[in-house]
Amino acid sequence: MPIRVVIAEDEAIIRLDLKETLEEEGYEVVGETGRGDEAVRLVRELEPDLAILDIKMPVMDGLSAAREIAGERRAAVLILTAFSQRDLIEQARDAGALAYLVKPFQKSDLIPAIEMALGRYAELASLERDVGNLAERLEERKTIDRAKGVLMDQHGKTEQEAWRFLQQQAMHNRVKVHDVARRVVDGEVTP
Repeated sequence: MPIRVVIAEDEAIIRLDLKETLEEEGYEVVGETGRGDEAVRLVRELEPDLAILDIKMPVMDGLSAAREIAGERRAAVLILTAFSQRDLIEQARDAGALAYLVKPFQKSDLIPAIEMALGRYAELASLERDVGNLAERLEERKTIDRAKGVLMDQHGKTEQEAWRFLQQQAMHNRVKVHDVARRVVDGEVTP
């Protein structure tokens, strides 16, 4: 499946050239605009893999658009601009851009920048999933520990007996241990 791209560049000739270059390389340009606010809308509607944004655009600049797109984790963001000042590069980085390319650009510069942005975005998405899974597991572990505490304090069980009770209830009811633990903490299940 081709990589889907939204282009936001206020200079029509550059936008057209960029679109042609991307399509020649097998990317699918699903949306184009010359305004930052429109780029945000297109990204929300079309759900592309990548948003290529110019910094200087009317209504909403590319940095503000990047901040919204990256903040919502909608797509990888590549800033493509004529400006190479260090402060703009830092602002782009802080806005969530994963790559920065200065015009005029060559195809030999564009494709690696795109692949870098997409690769970094995939890594970030994977890390966020991992963090979410770890947070969920930590909450489950806390619930199990609370349930063991309830069983020990209110029902005189040892820690090992409390754990065994949770396991047996889970097996008997064909549910996960943390589900039984939640019910113990809520007072719905007792030995």
